[in-house]
Parts: sequence; structure tokens; C-alpha cells
Amino acid sequence: MMAKADLQPVIIGAGPAGIRAAQVLVKAGLRPIVLDEGLRAGGQIYRQPLIDDGRSYAKRYGSEASKAKALHETFEALRPAIDYHPESLVWNISPSGDTRFLDVMSNGHYRRIECSELIVASGATDRVLPFACWTTPGVYTLGASQTALKAQGVTIGNKLVFMGSGPLLYLVAWQYMKAGAKVVAVLDTAPFKAKWHLAQLALHAPRIVALGMFYAMQLRLAGVKTIYNARPDSIVGKDHVEGIRYHIQGKSGVKTLTCDALAYGFALRPETQLADLAGCDFEFNSRDRAWLPVRDTQGQSSEQGVYLAGDGSGIAGADAAEISGELAALALLQKRGLATDSNRITALQKAHQKIVTERDLLEKAFPFPRDWFETVSPDVTLCRCEEVTVGEALNAISGGSIREINRLKALSRVGMGRCQGRMCTAAATELLSSQLQIDALELGRLRAQAPVKPVPLGFGAMQQADEPAGKVVS
Repeated sequence: MMAKADLQPVIIGAGPAGIRAAQVLVKAGLRPIVLDEGLRAGGQIYRQPLIDDGRSYAKRYGSEASKAKALHETFEALRPAIDYHPESLVWNISPSGDTRFLDVMSNGHYRRIECSELIVASGATDRVLPFACWTTPGVYTLGASQTALKAQGVTIGNKLVFMGSGPLLYLVAWQYMKAGAKVVAVLDTAPFKAKWHLAQLALHAPRIVALGMFYAMQLRLAGVKTIYNARPDSIVGKDHVEGIRYHIQGKSGVKTLTCDALAYGFALRPETQLADLAGCDFEFNSRDRAWLPVRDTQGQSSEQGVYLAGDGSGIAGADAAEISGELAALALLQKRGLATDSNRITALQKAHQKIVTERDLLEKAFPFPRDWFETVSPDVTLCRCEEVTVGEALNAISGGSIREINRLKALSRVGMGRCQGRMCTAAATELLSSQLQIDALELGRLRAQAPVKPVPLGFGAMQQADEPAGKVVS
């Protein structure tokens, strides 16, 4: 074990939060280790192609082109002053006194890194809910469809339907339309009346509302149908998507849209597993309908030396992620006794709170469909990894006096698969909440387990005690 003073600070994630955190630490004379799952920095929102494909920033990022370009250039300038490890998955964190050991898979090799200061900027992923035939080839999450467009420069289909709730729904549909794909319709699961909340948001964030109206108007002018209060019935097609059947909530009759791909999602879900393994306390967030790690206004978690930044600690968007990354790094510097600008910290905290307030209003315009499981049949797959159906989960609930999400996992195997519940926990929680008619807060949270993401079979055998920290083991 290395002396605490000799350990480098570690940043997990090289999205907006991680990049800004690294920038602050480097400016203070520190040399952080930056661990990034991606091949190139930028995170999901500013994802770069695997290789340069000739597309301009404007073509790839639209209205956010200048922000993406600035952030990428900032990171490239930092490269000589940091230890950057792309394609590196942190799959476990083991606390040990005042330090922590990170188990990392880098390019197929095992590495263990010891640190006493850790900034977790793990980002977020799509929140999905099951419906009939949702595992049919040709069904994608909104995030996956956006990744295909940004990173590979390809579309997931030629004739598409987008479904779900959240501002990402309209943004990705617009991006696909601009890329030349035929967008048939946007199935918004929220009622039209919810959009009146945007009028209140316009008083706080007129640019956000103006952009959203621009995307919606462009889609309408291109002949794209926008259908509100929609619910899916099933996918048409056995071996691949050929269409989608849907109905309007509260109305009779099922309609069909012909398409060769469907992209859907219900806003984002914070990736909190690493914060959990680091020992952080959690609290329930009603807006996100999720358990989030506790942090103060600068990003300090309940665990000394562990700082939280970006959407992994609460969904607020890319601008807020940059601010929270800077705040977390400044908190780290303060803990070291290094000089920081108190006025800068205050200004950042105010800016972050403003964005959070705007986000609260935005979420009201794109509400989560809490009544989802009222129309989902028992034969629908709930947990893809373990192939557990809604009916099997309901049988476990009725037969096991289940009132807690970990108990549901134990009796039904929901969340025991390769994804460790990352993709199905939100749905399982909503199912249990709906069945028991109690708030999700009362169901507790699914405890994180290593590995937080799939690793190869037999990978990650512990190092021998005499091997130095950080050594790569084949």
C-alpha cells in the first residue's frame, strides 16, 4: 500500500463533469488519473466518432457544436498533464481505511488502482420500461440510437418511430430527420396538457424552450406526426421490427405505424453503482424516482475523499455537469488546503441551482408514466438477462409477501443477470409500487454488486499481495 500523500487523485469518467474536474486539478498543479470507458473523451452528450469521418461539429452536435468543440479542445490540451486511460471500465471499488482500491479492466487487462481522493462522474443511461415484444431486433433505446448517429455516423433504420417521454425524445428524432432518415412519428407518453409547464419554464430558461419548440416545429413541417398520451401495445414483426401497435391512453382502439426501427426511453437514470460501492449514503429523489448518492453543494459525498459530479449523482444535463465537475475538484483542493476562489465557488453553486430549478420545471412537461403497468400483460419480459416475465415477478410478489426491492430480486431473480439490475431495476420498482399501491420510496434501493457491468468470464482474479498497485495483470 502506497503512502496517502503519494497517491494521485482519480476521476472516473471523461464527460463534461470529468473534463472540467481534470482541468481544475491540473491548474492547481496536480496530475489526476482519468479513467474513461469510452475510446475518446466527451461522454454521451459530446460523444466523438471512433475515427474522424469528415463530419463537421455542426453536423454532429447541432446547436451544441461550440460547446462540444470547446470541451474536446480543452481535454486534448490536458492530455500531457494527466494520466488518461480510455477504454477502462471501473467494475468494483473496495474501501480500505482512508483509501480505496479500484478494480479496472483496461483493454482486456486487469489493473488495480489505489487512491485516497476520488471524483465519480459516472454519467447516466436510458431508463426503459417493458412492453410486448420490446426485445425484438430493431428496438433501441434513445441513447443507443443517438450513439449510433454520433459515434458511427449511421442510423438504426430508414423508417423510424420515436417513443417515450423527456426532451431527448424530440432532440433525437430531429437529429435523425436532419441525418436523412424518415421519421414516421413521435409517440409522446405524456399528455399534451403537460406541455403547458413549458410556459413557466420559458420565464427561467427561454433558450431551452425556444430550442424545443424549434425541434418540434421542424418535425411537424417535415410531416412527422406527434401523438400524445400514447401507450405501446406490441411490436409488429417476429424477426425484426416491421411496425408498432399503440393506443391513446383513455381511448379505445389500437392503431399501427409501419417502421423498421423504434427508439424509446423515459428520460435518464443516474449510474450510481460505483458511488454505492464506494460507501456513499443515499436518499430518494422523487423527481428522478431514484435513489441518489448524498452530496453537498460542492459535490462532497458522505464519504471523506469521495466527490460526486455530473448526471451520475442527479440528472441535470451537460451544463450542470461541467459546473459540478469544477465544484467537486475545488472541494478536493480545499480539503488538501490549497487555495481556491470563494467567489468562484459561490457563483458556480448559484448557476448549478438555477439549472436544477429549470430541470424541475422541464420534468413536469415530460412526466414519467406511473400508470405504465396497468396495460402490460403478464407474458412481457421484465428482466432480459434472467428472462423473467412480468407474470413471474407478480407471482413472486403475491406468494412471498414482498414489500422491498431486494426481496423481489431474491425471490424472482430480477436484477441478478449480467447487467446487475442496471436496466431492469427501474421497471421492477415501478411494477412493485403499482402492485402494492405504495410509493417507490418505501421499497428501498437495490444494493450494488460487483462487477457493475459485464466483464469476461474468469476475469479479474485478485492480484497477489506482493504485486504493486496499478500493475497491469494479463
